Amino acid sequence: GDKPTDFTVLTHKGKDVFLGELAKSNAPILVVFYRGGWCPYCNVQIRQLSEAWPEFKKRGVTPVLISVDKPDASAMAKATYEIPFPVLSDPELKAHEAFDVVVEIDDATAEKYKTYGIVLEDWSGKDHHKIAAPGIFLLDASGTVQWAHVSKDYKTRPSVKQLLDMLDARD
Repeated sequence: GDKPTDFTVLTHKGKDVFLGELAKSNAPILVVFYRGGWCPYCNVQIRQLSEAWPEFKKRGVTPVLISVDKPDASAMAKATYEIPFPVLSDPELKAHEAFDVVVEIDDATAEKYKTYGIVLEDWSGKDHHKIAAPGIFLLDASGTVQWAHVSKDYKTRPSVKQLLDMLDARD
């Protein structure tokens, strides 16, 4: 029932987009926060959502992906997985803060990520070490949250089947 404040994020081409515009023109929307294009769990989720696009479309629901990745990193994800719905960039954390999904990565963990070849600053283009807690929010045309799932455990995410079952159970 919450209604996050409107915000501007960037498309994968670097153009401004407002949450309110997305909700009005594509409602309902399934806002999916992911940690970044470097996260293997996120990449599996993105691929599964992309493969299930016909099922979401049949239900009139548009997934919208958001991460702290800068637009060119978002564009890379969109091209890699041929994602048929919006992939948005939020390195300024406006959307993340509006939905309260910001996770601060401590310096030790950020350094550990570097040993895996993951440099958070390179992905976001910012010097913060903040990413999303994996979260999914179903918004209606007014931008009101109808359903939500957020997990601090990055491995815990609803399956496509669970999402489709949730969509089928509404009304």
